[in-house]
Amino acid sequence: MTDALREGVLKVEGRLTDASNATLYCVAVLGEGDEQANVTCVYKPIAGESPLWDFPEGTLAAREVAAYEVSCALGWDLVPETVLRDGPYGLGMCQRWIDTEDETRLLAILPTTVEQSALDGWCPIITVGLDDDEQGILAHQDSEALRRIALFDAVINNADRKGGHLLPDANGHIYAIDHGVSFHVEDKLRTLLWGFAGRSLNESETTELKRIHADSSLTERLVTLLSEPEATAFHARIEALLAAGRFPGPEGRRRPIPWPLV
Repeated sequence: MTDALREGVLKVEGRLTDASNATLYCVAVLGEGDEQANVTCVYKPIAGESPLWDFPEGTLAAREVAAYEVSCALGWDLVPETVLRDGPYGLGMCQRWIDTEDETRLLAILPTTVEQSALDGWCPIITVGLDDDEQGILAHQDSEALRRIALFDAVINNADRKGGHLLPDANGHIYAIDHGVSFHVEDKLRTLLWGFAGRSLNESETTELKRIHADSSLTERLVTLLSEPEATAFHARIEALLAAGRFPGPEGRRRPIPWPLV
């Protein structure tokens, strides 16, 4: 599958019009006849990236690939297969398409009067205004899958974890996408998954963080995709997480919640 993503002919079939950067729905075709491999994918050419004031121009595609490399190193299968390759509109990121179930089931709007017992399985985040001038509590699932994604986001310094960037497939596995604004040297963590804030890292999470921190092959891959200061900051974030022994929280952050939420 990765061979088709990396080497197959990209055939553009449509465009995702709600994306902030050029995002093309494609089929990667490798081989012919019975040996042909077709993989549906998303192709984001660097030429179609919107300039950002705080991220160097033309670097978002490489950041997406760097996030995939960290996902692979962790062994949690969080990010779909992602490669940096040439395409119809030049060099860009190509990522396997995920057919999703309803991603909104990962989030809920709960009444402000909800009893504590009704919060079982949910992590409250913030109070939000509703169409009827009432208020509700936005919450996300309290699950191992989302906990892993929250820790992953803290490691890569994800500045844009919206609800729509969480994709459950038909088997219930949750994938994480859209990591173009990650790996900044400054702390820019912005997420809907603050429900895990302050929780202690468990033994498995601590072990995995130590392992990827010492993974020289991962470091070698990251320095080809990121600047040297960004690769250094990646390791510093892991060290800080291990020293704290817990998930970071939104306290002291100017804009801890992404907008729009989904």
